[in-house]
Parts: sequence; C-alpha cells; structure tokens
Amino acid sequence: MLVYEAMADAFFAEGADVSFTLMGDGNMHFATHLSEKPDARTYLVRHEHAAVAMASAYAMATGKPGVASVTCGPGVTQLSTALTTAIYAKIPVVVFAGESPIDKSWYGQRIEQAPIVTATGAHYIHAHSMVRMQEYVREAFYIARTERRPVVIGVPYDIQLHEFPGKEAYRPSTDFIPDLPPLAPHPDQIAELLGLISSARKPIIIGGRGASNDRCATLARRLADAIDGLLATTLPARGLFDDDPFSLGIAGGYSTALGREQFKDCDLVIALGASLNYHTQDGGKLFPNAKVAVIDVAPEGIRDTLKTGDLLIRGDAVLALEALVSGIEEPRREKLNRTEQLAARIASEPADPYPFDSNEFMDPRDAIAALDRVLPKQWMMVNGTGHSAAFSAHMRGRSPASFLTIREFGAIGNGLCYAAGAAAARPNDTIVVIDGDGSFLMHVQELETIRRHNLRILVCVLNDGAYGPEIHKLRKDGISDAGSVFGRGDLGAVARGFGLQGRVITSLSQFEEAVEAFQSHDSAEVWDIHISDQVVSPMMRRAVASRKVLKPQ
Repeated sequence: MLVYEAMADAFFAEGADVSFTLMGDGNMHFATHLSEKPDARTYLVRHEHAAVAMASAYAMATGKPGVASVTCGPGVTQLSTALTTAIYAKIPVVVFAGESPIDKSWYGQRIEQAPIVTATGAHYIHAHSMVRMQEYVREAFYIARTERRPVVIGVPYDIQLHEFPGKEAYRPSTDFIPDLPPLAPHPDQIAELLGLISSARKPIIIGGRGASNDRCATLARRLADAIDGLLATTLPARGLFDDDPFSLGIAGGYSTALGREQFKDCDLVIALGASLNYHTQDGGKLFPNAKVAVIDVAPEGIRDTLKTGDLLIRGDAVLALEALVSGIEEPRREKLNRTEQLAARIASEPADPYPFDSNEFMDPRDAIAALDRVLPKQWMMVNGTGHSAAFSAHMRGRSPASFLTIREFGAIGNGLCYAAGAAAARPNDTIVVIDGDGSFLMHVQELETIRRHNLRILVCVLNDGAYGPEIHKLRKDGISDAGSVFGRGDLGAVARGFGLQGRVITSLSQFEEAVEAFQSHDSAEVWDIHISDQVVSPMMRRAVASRKVLKPQ
C-alpha cells in the first residue's frame, strides 16, 4: 500500500464519504483513491476556494467535518478566504493538500504553505514522516472535531508515492473523543437567573444554533409563556420560533422594526446556545438597558470586543430550561407583553416599513415577499452575504434545519458554493440560494460543477446591477458610485450558457409561473431578479447615517 492510499483509507475511516476536490499533481492520487471507495461521493469543483466553501456548508448541514483536497502551491494560496471564514464560524473542515516534492531542488509551485494557512487561524500539519501518515489524519480530524476549526494536512507530492510502512489497523479520531453526558447547570446560577426573571418587566429569550432542536424550542416557548416573555433567534437559528405568535424573528442588525422597538424596552435577555456576537448585539445597541444571561456549554465573557453577558451559565440548554421551567413557582397571570395587540402587529407589520421610490425596478422587499409565498417551505434555503442578504433573512415558516447561512468574515462570493455543499449534504432535496449579483458572479464557474453533478439548486440572484453596500456608502459620501455600478445584463443567459435553465424576472407577476416551470424539470436554474438599487436595507441605513465623511470640495 502506498502512502496516498493509506491516507485516503484513513480519511474514509473518519467518515469522509463525501469530499470536494480540485485535482492537481499534489492531490490527484489521493483524491482518486478516496473517490473509489464504496458509496463515496467526490464533487469535482472549478476553484479551490469553492472546494473548502462547499465542505464548510456540508459540515454545517450535516454536523460532520467537511472534507476537501487541493494541490500544492497555488492550490493552497487560493484557500485563505474560505479558511478564515470557517475559523470565524467555527466549522470543522479537514483539507488534504499537496506540498512540493521534498527531494527536488527546484519546483515551480514551491511556497511555504504553513504560514499562509496559520495566518487564517487554521491548523497546519506537516506530514513528512511516512510511518506517521495515518496518525496525521487522526490528529487532523481530532482537532477539527474538538476545536471546531479547519485543519490542513500538507503532504509532499513525492512522499505520497512511497510505500506506506505502517502495520497497525487504523483507529479513527472518534475512538478517542470522550462521550460525555450533557452538562447540568449549577443550581446556584439557576437560582440567580430565576431571581432576575422575577424582577424583570420585559424579558426576551434568544435561541441560537446551540438550542436549535425541538426539545429546546418547546421548553423555551413554555418558559416565555410562564414569564410573559417574548422570543427571538440569532440569524443561524432563524425559524426556531416561527410558529409562536410572540416570536420577534431575528435578533441583531437584521432585527425587524418592531423587533428593535421591543428590544429597546427589554430589561432581561436570556440567550440559549447563542454566542451574542457583534451582529446579534448589533454592536451593543440592540438591548442597551437589559441584564443578559447566557446559557451555553462554553460561554464566552467577551465576543467580538463586546461583553456578552452579566450572568454566564455553563450547561446544556435543555437541562437549564427544564430547571428554569420547574423553578417558576407561579406563572405570571397578567400578560403585559404577550398581548393580542402585539401578536397582531407581529403577524401583520412588514420587517421594514420605510418607504422608497424603487423607480422602474422591483423593490427587493416585495421580491422577497413574493419568493416567500411561492417557494415551498420544505425546500432548504441558503442565505448569501452582502446587502441583499438583509432582505432575504426575513422569510418565515422554515425550520432552522432547512436554513443555512455562513456570514462570518463578511466575504461575498460564496452563495453558489454553499448551495452546492448543502445539496451534497441533502442530495434528495431542493436547495434555494438567494444572493446578490456581485456575489453570484465571483464564482459563477461553479454553475458548471452544479450541472455536471446534477445538483437540484434554484439560484435566486437579487440583481441591482451594482455592489450594494458600496453604492450606498459612496452616495452618502457624495462621491461618484460609477466604480460600483455594472448594469444588470441577463444572468439567465449566463446560466443557459452553462447548460442550465435561466430566466430574467422583472415583475412580481412572474414568480408564480417561474416556480411552476422550475418544478416541471430536474435541472438547476438561475432566476435573474432585477431589483432597484434605490432601496437601502435598515442595517445599511443605520451604517451610512453614522458616517462622518467630508464631501470633496
């Protein structure tokens, strides 16, 4: 058995039956051997960044480490954005990367790869000992699983073709990860939180990704009802409480106008499995007058330079909620917050009522409302990044398991890649990605990957013909926006050029017919949805309003 075969065998033993690859000299033998394993699926992509981005989305959708492989040199330098995003989002990914041949005095793609990788925060393993090759694989998966971050294994190309000297049967990293029971919160801290609840006038419970399960959702609703509290979620847990009439939707920079109004008066926030990062706190402006209790298996006191909470409770969310519910001696009978009037407002008021003249193009808020009406609730939604993401974040009635977003690091250009990773995780489902035109065009080559692997994806491009954040900031600054305006064109024709279906949508009346047509065939499809560049999202309005830039004389 050769080294590359031994390493591919170890990857497969770690559960790597799905992988994302762009082949080159440094990884082609490994990737081919891994792809030939029984029931293995290898997605051959068109850009190395896309391989890691797809692996990241796959990991988010499945809970398993994502797996990618790239060649040496340029294959690794292309990974920096995807690795950094995975670091910020705490996504376990393992990347097999070639290294330049160790026995050659000169190689055209030679570069010190470790500094590039470690600069992103990812871990790098120099796999240079042939006898330890499978140990490197186990170490990589152990770190990815336990530290929830990406790991890159660098293997010199020539060493991969040597005979593997190892003799022992491979034991995967899961054999060494302790299987610990759920951590019960300390009773004293539960008592302290019950004291805060008893004196709170307006409590709001925020559910995060760590509380995105049916049991947590049920208990959180029971607690909210008992304490006359309202409900909200972080963006990744969107939809967790959508069936509750007192759910305010997303907490953070994307909060609705009504949600911000309610958070302003909030005096107690209980965060369940939520990190309360900068976005969720809206930079500390969302609930400035509230005491904050954070319940998490590993609560952080500071996140993104902000204090996260006044009371940090280490424990499992379900066990903490059970203790809190049982500790409420008498539910509040007088409902001052959970009123019929508020429930009616939540059900009827738009996320953003601010008026705009959208000229001859569609208001993106209306386009999203139309999509929300016509797209089946069971289809998995992938939310892109950029200005347009603020509009699509408010689609309701879909469970967190059918929603995927990775917004950490703020990198656009990932929507198609994340949709492909989600489709690999759920090959029998329909995936919908909603992204902006600038982001879509950054990795438009992956339409070919989507077609070749026959992935069932509907790509909805909110096309304002520009880079949205930049045009609004430039206009605010009184500077020409010409450098950020490109025109709308026909992205449907681009899709057809890749062998997919594609159409341009210019009016709200076209959506119903478009979804019927999409359901009549089994190809992926791109909808080029022409929206106005005059409609500014609430988050961007707040950002440009705070800018203090002198106009040029």
